[in-house]
Amino acid sequence: MSTEYYVADVADLPEAACRIVEINGRALGVFNVGGHYYALPNVCFHQGGPLCEGKITGTLISSADTGWKPQWVKEGEIVRCPWHSMEVDITTGECLAYPGRRLRTYPVRVEAGRIMVVL
Repeated sequence: MSTEYYVADVADLPEAACRIVEINGRALGVFNVGGHYYALPNVCFHQGGPLCEGKITGTLISSADTGWKPQWVKEGEIVRCPWHSMEVDITTGECLAYPGRRLRTYPVRVEAGRIMVVL
């Protein structure tokens, strides 16, 4: 059975920000990415670092589509672990260094200006 937990008011979590909360013994980072809200565990699967305390940023990519020229993408959608710079996509939980490996994400919804995480 799912339960919703209040974590913050919309006004208290501006765009490109993260708030770390504890719910039932779980530390989660709740992020505002372009007015959409996401929740990830505050633990990096690399070595257990406090992922959500890291910098919110973008990342560089290069591929055949870009002619192998580096391009800065996903600005404000990436959190970089402060321990070893492991990058994780906030919107999907996917690790950029290990495609296919992802952190669990938790549903977040907004009701009457209140941000709620569903566990």
